[in-house]
Amino acid sequence: MSKRSGAGALVPLVLMGMATSATALVGPAVEDRALAPYVVMVLKRDARGAGFCTGIVVAKDAVLTAAHCAGPAGDLRIHLPGEGESGFIQVAQSAVHPEFRPDAPRTRERSIDLALLRTATPLPARLRPVTIDWTPDVRVGARYRIAGFGLTREKDGRTGGTLRSGLLAARAPLSSILLWAKDADGRGLGACTGDSGGPVFTPDGETLVAVTVWSTGEGKKACGDVTQAALLAPQRSWFESVLRSWAAR
Repeated sequence: MSKRSGAGALVPLVLMGMATSATALVGPAVEDRALAPYVVMVLKRDARGAGFCTGIVVAKDAVLTAAHCAGPAGDLRIHLPGEGESGFIQVAQSAVHPEFRPDAPRTRERSIDLALLRTATPLPARLRPVTIDWTPDVRVGARYRIAGFGLTREKDGRTGGTLRSGLLAARAPLSSILLWAKDADGRGLGACTGDSGGPVFTPDGETLVAVTVWSTGEGKKACGDVTQAALLAPQRSWFESVLRSWAAR
């Protein structure tokens, strides 16, 4: 029986000298600096603790992530690893998809686990908005490149914080709003703690198709079996309306 883990489930680890939690790529993932211009970390700290997820640059002042990684703007920071104190950027506004249901994994409700974050200042020029595929041809067996800052060994917080990527293949069932993907080579590659909100690209890493939202593992594991992602194409109207409203400010 698989155990479900919101690819942002709380797992102890240490980041910036404080206890944090988050979901990452386990298995044979590799460091991928080529994707660095498009991917950031999302830090969250509230009364329940602290943690991190992955985020995707979609505008000069906007980051896309999973809704379960978001919250009040004051609880969030965008983090650029390796840039010291200058690598922490305040979030001015958070917009969670209106169809997000926090209890969906338990209640089996339909849920759109997406959120947009507007930064208080423009992101550094080295970061670039991704290109989004609004008409993806999702087929069983089609390959996708997932990326994230999550853990490479489940429950070992020391293995998170590095941007890594790997290839997964779409599996059944096909859905109009979700993508299920699995390591077609059977090596145990998949999203894990800290990878929530991370990108699911076309194999070349050039076009965004979906956003990682949760993972499952075999037996008592929570990672390394199936990775689930929210397709962006069905949410284009929400995505563009939020960005338009922010641009009008």
